[in-house]
Amino acid sequence: MARKPNYDFERRERERLKAIKVAEKAEAKRAARERAKLEEGGEAAAGETEPSTDKS
Repeated sequence: MARKPNYDFERRERERLKAIKVAEKAEAKRAARERAKLEEGGEAAAGETEPSTDKS
């Protein structure tokens, strides 16, 4: 026998997944803008320094 549909849950789940996708896209665009701004200024991004080869 088929299950009873739970339309409210299914709608909330679709909206939740869509919100996650939108947030990820917005974060990617923000990171790209920040990266472009740093490249334009000729500065190294924080956390993107070259690892030291000094072995003490």
